[in-house]
Amino acid sequence: MLTIRPDRVLVTLLMGAAGILFILPFLWMLSASFKPELDVMTYPIKWIPERWNAIENYTQVWAGAVPFALYYWNSIKVTLMSTAVSLIVSAMAAYGFSKVNFKGRDSFFLIVLATFMIPTQAILVPQFIMYRWIGLFDSHAGLVLLAASSVLGTFLLRQFFMGVHNEIIESARIDAAGHWTIFARIALPLVKPALATYMILRFIWTWNDYQNPLIFLRTDALFTLQLGIRKFADFSGEFYSLMMAGAVSAILPLLIIFIIGQKQVIEGVAMGSVKG
Repeated sequence: MLTIRPDRVLVTLLMGAAGILFILPFLWMLSASFKPELDVMTYPIKWIPERWNAIENYTQVWAGAVPFALYYWNSIKVTLMSTAVSLIVSAMAAYGFSKVNFKGRDSFFLIVLATFMIPTQAILVPQFIMYRWIGLFDSHAGLVLLAASSVLGTFLLRQFFMGVHNEIIESARIDAAGHWTIFARIALPLVKPALATYMILRFIWTWNDYQNPLIFLRTDALFTLQLGIRKFADFSGEFYSLMMAGAVSAILPLLIIFIIGQKQVIEGVAMGSVKG
């Protein structure tokens, strides 16, 4: 017989209410992007627009005075390249720190992990000087290089690589497989949920990054979407319907990447909960 526990019902109701509360700003933003400007601030809020102005709003965003499409493409390019490079570098480092035995491995990993405590703002000036010196300032390659290494990504993937049984690695070595073969053909497929989780996190971090493009980019044609939205706000800041249309356009890739990878993320959480 099914028993209903009051505490679980209460927790479910509270979580449902919190979920609705958190999603309301997004729903208002979406609704406002479809309205004429005069209807945006009406009270009480009309969640379903009485008059639709979506085509005009989004047309002004994408084909207006600000090259929104160019900034969008720049963000897509930088984010995809940064995510791919960071995923490869972090996975290789995590495999080395978990499955390759070398002198001082654990001590070196602790040193790498300790760098996570250094705020990024503390090293901006040395990075700025170094990038000017090597010629990577004001370039997308420089932004990709900034995101190439991630202590958090290395730590996350290392924990999952540690869960790969050493017997599997040893059997591959008996068959004369080298570290690269073991890494690419055996270890990586076993930690795909962790890779998908970090890929989504890296994608979100890079897509939403405002600080690095602001400091390391000067040419308008190289601006990413976050800088583009700031410029768009200077032109259309008094028109909330246009601002909300731009914001909705900006978060679409984040929704798409999460919908595509959510199954792998759930599997990664499940793996982490039963590991060991």
